[in-house]
Amino acid sequence: MAYQTRDVVEAMERDTGEPLRELRVDGGAAVMDVLCQFQADLLGILVRRPRQTETTALGAAFLAGLGAGVWKDADLADLWKIDREFEPSMSRDQADSLQAEWRRAVERSRNWVTGASERPSRS
Repeated sequence: MAYQTRDVVEAMERDTGEPLRELRVDGGAAVMDVLCQFQADLLGILVRRPRQTETTALGAAFLAGLGAGVWKDADLADLWKIDREFEPSMSRDQADSLQAEWRRAVERSRNWVTGASERPSRS
């Protein structure tokens, strides 16, 4: 997950020409300190986790409220509260090396399984 996220972040940075300064995480995996730290290390940026990590339904409710005029953006911005920040501690060389290994593994797995018609029969 962390390797894929770095690939996506780098694609976004190429497309926008802007570097990402921090990554805010949520969802079930965000409760794992080891994953958050590894993500910070791979990206080389601060990873911030909120107190409330299960935000799918909450986000839908906030969007509905914004659309209905119940809230303003500023009202909701104050609701986000930090639980923990993860600062990168891995060297960039080590992070780049790990990411390169990930990309090699992905490349090697392409065409791993041949088409069904090419599979040997089990008779």
